[in-house]
Amino acid sequence: MRRFDPPWEYLRTASISNLGQYELSRLNHAANLRKEMATLLDEWLEESVAALLARWLIEHQNLLHPTVVDPARDVASLAAQLFDSIQSSTSSDPLRRAIP
Repeated sequence: MRRFDPPWEYLRTASISNLGQYELSRLNHAANLRKEMATLLDEWLEESVAALLARWLIEHQNLLHPTVVDPARDVASLAAQLFDSIQSSTSSDPLRRAIP
């Protein structure tokens, strides 16, 4: 951080007109700094929001890209369950066991 060190000798010996010009130049410089700070603050906020959005997407990726389900695997699984249920129902039914 810069140390505040005004030009004391100039300020002490300057005319009222020169002091007024100096004051206006310092106010102008301060206003320009304020504009730069506002721009930097806006940029900082935008970057922070972008980073937070990326973090949210990382943590909630399952909501955006659900696991792809392989339809063939689901059909095979259902077929196996159906086959198992048919076999278990025929083995427990005495009439079914008697029919070759």
